[in-house]
Amino acid sequence: MATVQAQAGSGQTRKATTSGWIGSALEYYDFFIYATASALVFPQLFFPSSDSNVAIVASLATYGVGYVARPVGAFALGHWGDTHGRKNVMLLCMFMMGLSTFAVGLLPTYAQVGVWAPILLVVLRLLQGFAVAGEISGASSMILEHAPFGRRGFFASFTLQGVQAGQILAAAVFLPLARFMPSDSFTAWGWRVPFLLSALVIVAGYVIRREVEETPAFAEEGAEGAIPRAPIPDAFRLSWDDMLRVVCMALMNVIPTVTTIFGAAYATQPAYGIGFAKDVYLWIPVVGNIVAVLVIPYVGNLSDRIGRRVPVMVGAVGSGLLSFAYLYAISIGSVPLAFLLSLLMWGVVYQGYNAVYPSFYPELFQTRVRVTAMAIAQNVGTALTAALPALFAYVAPPHSPDIPLVIGGFAFAVTLVSAAAALSTRETFRLRLHDLGRRDAVPVDAAEYERLRASAMAPAAPREGLARA
Repeated sequence: MATVQAQAGSGQTRKATTSGWIGSALEYYDFFIYATASALVFPQLFFPSSDSNVAIVASLATYGVGYVARPVGAFALGHWGDTHGRKNVMLLCMFMMGLSTFAVGLLPTYAQVGVWAPILLVVLRLLQGFAVAGEISGASSMILEHAPFGRRGFFASFTLQGVQAGQILAAAVFLPLARFMPSDSFTAWGWRVPFLLSALVIVAGYVIRREVEETPAFAEEGAEGAIPRAPIPDAFRLSWDDMLRVVCMALMNVIPTVTTIFGAAYATQPAYGIGFAKDVYLWIPVVGNIVAVLVIPYVGNLSDRIGRRVPVMVGAVGSGLLSFAYLYAISIGSVPLAFLLSLLMWGVVYQGYNAVYPSFYPELFQTRVRVTAMAIAQNVGTALTAALPALFAYVAPPHSPDIPLVIGGFAFAVTLVSAAAALSTRETFRLRLHDLGRRDAVPVDAAEYERLRASAMAPAAPREGLARA
């Protein structure tokens, strides 16, 4: 009987992890093709202006609009995830994201309909931001609650590996179009192709996610009649201070902002005069994300051995420091140096934070409010970084001196805030699942934890000792 339970448990862990990985990859493919287009083509298509800097700021501001919508989506979708289940919220997020992204590919340009073009673009970006608000918290909670004790960091990290894979896919779809299409054709219609391909998100995501069972932790809440009617006030009552810590740690979104959004505009927009070819620049985040995909599970596994806080702090401070060098490499037009520093900053060091937060954040909260608390706190933090691309373009406009120093200094200051928040947070990796979020919880003894972890890593691990986790 134990062997059958082990196989069933491990099978659902694999299904939940695969569902989280692929779902995150598909949803963030949608989210980041918009990010790429906002830097490469939207300034010319939707925000024509005699002042190129105004067009760049306006286009990057629409990227930020998606983050503004995320706290609203977090309240709604977090509530849904804690009252209707992790699986249901993941399906809902996927449908909203796929439809809104597909619609962007059908939009008329400013030359065709005037001011309606940017208005419709902003509306669809708001829907994107609303939808993505529940993806990471729902997927992370789903995987975490299916994972065996001692392996939560490893399995939950695949949520963010999927996000990085989605960014690779987003850039990879743009690459052949930008490289092989004539520039006029790419600007006229080629950019629409990645958005229209989002129709596949709806079909593929549904097929994958319908196979995953609801988590045992949520099912147990339902069986005991403990599903909250109002998880939002419960989340603030139970965990307001940890939610605040997550808000501060989530400010680490400044690093992908520097890398994939401002960096793209700085390197490729004619007004800045750097002169990177668009297809060449697109390879920088692609290669960085390929490295990240390889690094993430190792960091997730490391966090199961040494804890969550240290990797987060090292990732925050290290990537903040490297942002100076990365922007300097762009400023001198050095493609090889920009590639190298992207690999270090984005591909390796940043993953100390990125690979760990999908386990660290939900471990701070009780099952009854886990999706709500994580979704609200994380998305408020990322929303606070929403204006950064436009702010960067404003404070460091084309032809201004010391752009790497100004933007790098800003990024480093933000990452220090994130590191300080992680330092102030209690460790969670040796707490059993039913003890997560409880202030009086006692961690499992280190020797016993290593025994249980080793048992979880063994093939067909017996579940008796793990079930209590």
